[in-house]
Amino acid sequence: MIFIHQPVTEAEQRLLERRAVNLQDVIPEDTLWLDLIRPTREEELKVEAFAGIEVPTREEMKDIEPSELLYVEDGARYMTGRVLSKVSDSEDPGLAGITFILRGNRLITVRHEEPQSFRMFAQRAGRATGSGHAAVASGDAILAGLIEAVIDRAADVLQLQGERIDRLSGSIFEVQDDPSARNTALQDTLRALGRHNDLISKQRESLVSMERILLSLSATYRSNKAPRDLREDVRSTLRDLQSLEEHATFLSTKIQFLLDATLGLVNLEQNNIIKLFSVMAVVFMPPTLIASIYGMNFKSIPELDWSFGYPMAVVMMVVAAVLPYAFFRWKRWL
Repeated sequence: MIFIHQPVTEAEQRLLERRAVNLQDVIPEDTLWLDLIRPTREEELKVEAFAGIEVPTREEMKDIEPSELLYVEDGARYMTGRVLSKVSDSEDPGLAGITFILRGNRLITVRHEEPQSFRMFAQRAGRATGSGHAAVASGDAILAGLIEAVIDRAADVLQLQGERIDRLSGSIFEVQDDPSARNTALQDTLRALGRHNDLISKQRESLVSMERILLSLSATYRSNKAPRDLREDVRSTLRDLQSLEEHATFLSTKIQFLLDATLGLVNLEQNNIIKLFSVMAVVFMPPTLIASIYGMNFKSIPELDWSFGYPMAVVMMVVAAVLPYAFFRWKRWL
């Protein structure tokens, strides 16, 4: 599907008007942003003929080498980044490859997923944003706004993950009397930590890809002497991104600590079980020895003729079992 965004002025406020374009429609010349979502080959050819560029296919976007994420071809600047998508609790998080193409004053985006950040920016640019807002000034400004929206969304995701990790931290060190419930809670915690770590690592990977694009834009704008406001926006966005990378690193470190703590608690639970079996073995060893002695079939055992021999053996076995147990309790090993 092809969506176009045209600048409009409404009560002295600059907006972007978004509408869909069919194959038979003509793309207006004043279009600043062409957004291709899961485009067919016919739609790709239509945009190629209009913008004078080559639109990468989905297969080309998947097979692109890391060294080819940023390149210039026929006067168009191609930048491919990865944006986090599917971050709801019911879906596994994924990274969507998105190609940004700058040609003159126009931006073309090619994507096969619909990240929340793109919807956020489209809604923001379609509302009253103030006179002369940079979001509708040029394709470069739209690209900067899109990356800023991606970073804002990343900040929301990291903040939400931080709150969830804090709740997990409290549950890990919470004392529970029921061992079975404790074991189940630890297993659930391990799975939750794995999900959070996967999401944060993918978010960090997305931020790294966006950082490469911003660094490339910053160098290009310095050499081309782009408008000062645009250069400042890019530098400010880059600083925000780098601070989010540090926050993601902090969360990853915290998850590693909680993972080590959870595994330590699991080991303690296992050690308690092994300790219980060891104590039971020691407790029953003396009674077993006594029973083995009096179970031997030797004719000359004196106690065989005693009338109180059987009660005496039983008492000895009970005393031999109680004494080690009492000793362990006295030493506070149980």
